[in-house]
Amino acid sequence: MSARLTQPNPDSIDPFEDPAGSEVSNADTSLTLTVDRNATLTLGTDALIILDEGLKYRRQPRNFCGLLPQLSKTTRAVPFYNVLWAELVDFEVTIHYARSSGKNACRVAYVNYAVLDKTYLAQAQRWVDALLNRAYPAGVRKRPRMKVMINPKGGQGYAQKLWRKEIEKIFAAAHCEVDVERTAYRGHAADMAEQLDVNAFDVVACASGDGLPHEVFNGLARRKDATGALRKIAVVQLPCGTGNAMSLNLNGTDSPSLAALAIVKGVRTPMDLVAITQGDQKYYSFLSQSVGIIAESDLGTERLRWMGPMRFTWGILVRLLGKTVYPAELSVAVDEDDKRIIKEQYRKARTTHELSGLQHTSPAIPRPSTDSLPALRYGTINTPLPANFTHQSLPTLGNFYTGNMAYMAPSTPFFPVALPSDGCQDMVIVDGLLPRLTALRMLTTVESGANIDFPEVSYRKVTAYRMTPRAVEKRERKGWRAKFGRWLGGQGGQKQGFIAVDGERVPFEAFQAEVVPGLGTVLSKRGGVYEFEGPPGTP
Repeated sequence: MSARLTQPNPDSIDPFEDPAGSEVSNADTSLTLTVDRNATLTLGTDALIILDEGLKYRRQPRNFCGLLPQLSKTTRAVPFYNVLWAELVDFEVTIHYARSSGKNACRVAYVNYAVLDKTYLAQAQRWVDALLNRAYPAGVRKRPRMKVMINPKGGQGYAQKLWRKEIEKIFAAAHCEVDVERTAYRGHAADMAEQLDVNAFDVVACASGDGLPHEVFNGLARRKDATGALRKIAVVQLPCGTGNAMSLNLNGTDSPSLAALAIVKGVRTPMDLVAITQGDQKYYSFLSQSVGIIAESDLGTERLRWMGPMRFTWGILVRLLGKTVYPAELSVAVDEDDKRIIKEQYRKARTTHELSGLQHTSPAIPRPSTDSLPALRYGTINTPLPANFTHQSLPTLGNFYTGNMAYMAPSTPFFPVALPSDGCQDMVIVDGLLPRLTALRMLTTVESGANIDFPEVSYRKVTAYRMTPRAVEKRERKGWRAKFGRWLGGQGGQKQGFIAVDGERVPFEAFQAEVVPGLGTVLSKRGGVYEFEGPPGTP
């Protein structure tokens, strides 16, 4: 019985564990390559099986710092997902792969063997080709052409170091064709994307936080051939910033090295983008828009940067306990507002995706197109309100949050039933006068996705909305208690509220948002779903 040619779902197993069921029948000799040192290389069901007596004498780092030889194993299983490249040169087979390096990282390793029987050179080449076909199945491109943009200020200035230490060697081992450029000013990534030769690249990889992907999507959207460029160029994130939500959702990690491996093995995935019109400006969002507690906790806590990522959670906590409100007017085109139906639709979408074959459903790279951006169905902020919008007055709004992805930060899947291309955004609204105990309980359930089940949480699938925040005149309270409260919340001397789009501050004025289905393209591990498994009860 011959080995199957499919690559296993990398999320169903730990890719660095020896996979079970990788044995193959000895009857199919084409799957086994005999090499020097009395070793054999076998293509298993989901892994490369290396049988080598010499392995048992190799020192292991966990065995008294590698001072004593490990004598227990003569077999090593390398999941096909981890195989970066294989080649036969001068009768030697060299295989590069990603090997675990700590709890949340990987590094490049390799094995090298000589083919002793020179008459089997053609067979050896066929074996190497078969290994590469399993490592890069249908839908996963070998040797992608990448434009890498590095934000040297990303991750408190560590992005360049992370690129060289954790990412560059993985791309090199996978024989990726890489062109690297560093951003020099705010908006530089957008300028580079606008001028990019889209026929020369398949991927734009952003070594940064979530800011550079936002710029790249908008730079591509400024082109005359915007639609064709957005659908041809896959935008990905190498997590090197303080906010790495894109990588968490698409790669399942905020580790630079594990994300690099996921991108090398990534599946082309269409993703909805959200057109934002505000004043006479138009731009695109890929992640989220927020008004209220979330926006203020993100953008209004600059004085607490010394706290690191914790400042965001702390800002939310202080404002929840203070029952802060952010009055606004909202008009929205609702696709579905029944939570039970929303969760059932999500369950069906995941089930359908899992049954469809995962990586083998990846869309092909489209041919170059000169199409401009599609027209907006609901107009802009400057056109009359569409008749099918439902209006809401929100005088005690606490949190308004809409998301296109599940994770907004590590362990924070605010939108647990979000999908990459369902034609909708997930909208969360919470009243600012919520009882403090309820607010705290709600905050503790976000990690599991159970926040959707609170009756106090309005959770809807929407296709468009218009948000008009109302400015509230804040009386500057004096006294040490007031000053201490403002210090606790990290509040500066701002006179206006905050609106955040993909974590970036935009003017505090009315804006309109509309989902543009499947306009963007990304690389992901599983294609049509994000790396969060869904709220409690999702199979």
